[in-house]
Amino acid sequence: MTSILVTGGTGRLGTPTVDRLRSAGHDVRALSRHAGAGRVVGDLRSGEGVADAVADTDTVVHLATGTSGDARLMRTVVDASREAGVRHLVFVSIVGVDRIPLGYYRQKLAAEQLLEASGTGHTILRATQFHQLVAGVFDAQRWLPVVVAPTISFQPISTDDVAARLAELVAGGPAGRVADIGGPERLTARELAERWAAAKSVRRRIVPLSLPGKTFAAFAAGGNLVPGPGWGTRTFTEFLAAGPRRTPDAPA
Repeated sequence: MTSILVTGGTGRLGTPTVDRLRSAGHDVRALSRHAGAGRVVGDLRSGEGVADAVADTDTVVHLATGTSGDARLMRTVVDASREAGVRHLVFVSIVGVDRIPLGYYRQKLAAEQLLEASGTGHTILRATQFHQLVAGVFDAQRWLPVVVAPTISFQPISTDDVAARLAELVAGGPAGRVADIGGPERLTARELAERWAAAKSVRRRIVPLSLPGKTFAAFAAGGNLVPGPGWGTRTFTEFLAAGPRRTPDAPA
């Protein structure tokens, strides 16, 4: 049995990851800013409580993210893990962080680089966008007269599929940067919008959108996709049919 701390363990990816790891027989604690069953209280932004949370832990699965910057959060996790003698630090990043010049992606890449230079045994997994993110792009347009679909493609993946891969990586020990994973389908944003509209009974016209700039061009060139067969199994249509799933609160 491995003692595991999951940062962001009450979030969108953290919840199924904690469930998977516990089902595998591990002793798992979720780091959160809010007290609760199976949680330890700590704040990665201020650092308060993090050292105590990491103490006596074999493995840290770092899933938390935030507006304060992922590199800053990673520094807190790395410092606490090194002090506690953590043997394995697992980090989830995003496919294309080294190809798409988006500010958030640059933070993820900086966090990866910080971990790689830390000397801590680690594994880095990049995944494509979650189904929830893609659906959220269309949900946010509920007051528009049309549905806008950017002229790019996505390969959305289920958080359950990512959680399953994380459980495998935890069991396998430090592996460095592992192969990227993506969902089972590569679809244009228009195709995804059509599936979303069908599931939500939305009858508005779908309008393509193309934007100037390097970021949009990198997405349009497929910088957010994984070559070869997809790793995930749950499709976007299946995700929509299952309906929304709540998480207790935001990541730590």
